[in-house]
Amino acid sequence: QVQLMESGGGSVQAGGSLRLSCAASRITSDMGWFRQAAGEQREWVSSIGTTGYTYYADYVKGRFIISRDNAKNTLYLQMNSLKPEDTAMYYCAATYRIGAQSADEYSYWGQGTQVTVSS
Repeated sequence: QVQLMESGGGSVQAGGSLRLSCAASRITSDMGWFRQAAGEQREWVSSIGTTGYTYYADYVKGRFIISRDNAKNTLYLQMNSLKPEDTAMYYCAATYRIGAQSADEYSYWGQGTQVTVSS
């Protein structure tokens, strides 16, 4: 079992920044961020492997940066140039798979942290 706990969400104005953190009980091969807006399906945001390779969804590429500190068992998501359409609950996820980019490839999930971006 892997326990995950997100933090760092909040309310910001468009153009602002937030940094999400996810504390994990143990490190896994791939870790990722997903988000779910009200009334919408959960969507993948970004993933990172143990060696640091990263993947981003097109709608956050160039604005968000995913990183991980394996010594601290912590995953991060630096979100810059935030837009109102980034408003969602953000979830941290972990898997022992490699190159995982879809929700069904992730076995472990946090409870989520809310991000609200106002215009």
